[in-house]
Amino acid sequence: MTVQTHLAALEEKHSALEKELQNVISSPSSQDEEIAELKRKKLVLKDEIERLQQSVN
Repeated sequence: MTVQTHLAALEEKHSALEKELQNVISSPSSQDEEIAELKRKKLVLKDEIERLQQSVN
């Protein structure tokens, strides 16, 4: 897997987490812990994406 392919996959996962997060936030039965976990996962992916982008440049 190339770095560009890996970056694309990570960006897709990040987008999917964003959609899931928006769904959870809009749900009246959302749990703070669930929201925090999704935000944490998004941040980890974002950091990984930025790290890979810097290694490519």
